[in-house]
Amino acid sequence: MNLAYLPSPTRTVWQLGPIPVRAYALCIVAGAILAVVIGERRWAARGGERGTVSDVAVWAIPFGLVGARLYHVLTDPELYFGAGRDPIDALKIWDGGLGIWGAVALGAVGAWIGLRRRGIGLASFADAVAPGIAIAQAVGRIGNWFNNELYGNATTLPWGLTIHDINPSTHTATAVIGHFQPTFLYELLWDLGTAVIVIVADRRFGLDRGRAFALYVMTYTAGRAWIEYLRVDHANHLLGLRLNDWTALIVFLLALTYFLTHRGRRAAAAEAPPEKSAVTGAGSGAA
Repeated sequence: MNLAYLPSPTRTVWQLGPIPVRAYALCIVAGAILAVVIGERRWAARGGERGTVSDVAVWAIPFGLVGARLYHVLTDPELYFGAGRDPIDALKIWDGGLGIWGAVALGAVGAWIGLRRRGIGLASFADAVAPGIAIAQAVGRIGNWFNNELYGNATTLPWGLTIHDINPSTHTATAVIGHFQPTFLYELLWDLGTAVIVIVADRRFGLDRGRAFALYVMTYTAGRAWIEYLRVDHANHLLGLRLNDWTALIVFLLALTYFLTHRGRRAAAAEAPPEKSAVTGAGSGAA
């Protein structure tokens, strides 16, 4: 008997009086907070005004959550709209099922709205927040650990992950299913490594005009492709590959193209405040 297997939690929800406290939701919230804190520090270091990332997050995070759920539902519709399924389950994000692809895409739209209100360009902002997004993803994967989900094939490796059957009514484990590749852990570590690569490369080469963000996308998708290949959870396939593998490949190529074609002097993080009028002594506010 291998005593080195990694354990998994046997409970996913705790009751705080009448309020259910879900581990998955706590991880998403913790990741978002870390992303904002890290983004604020990097934004200020690039010459931006403190508080900008927090303000923009008010737009980006809700848009990102909607995008994450939309991607999941649209790419796995049979889980919610097939025979014997309840479509209302498509709204239950606390049970898991968020696609990072949709989160980043629609989150960028929310960020663009918030930035436009402050007269700030999206590219320089994206460079500042890229490492924080990767770290937020890593923290979010801890939620998958609590949910006993996103694992790979059965394994006897010392770092094999014990997976339980979770009762959806009591949110507690009923039995051990087996021991599997901890693909959630592989991705968590890859996300942390991605953040380090972006930070180091940005300091060394002064990545600008969205190129730090493009590097984050390239590094993440390169890892996601092989990790996705190991997973055995439900997924739709196209030409023999999981749909997320195709998404990773396409997004990687788009990010690589952007990285190679956008070079130049680093843009200022925020627009300089307008000069005061020599006559009135007053300036106009930013649109």
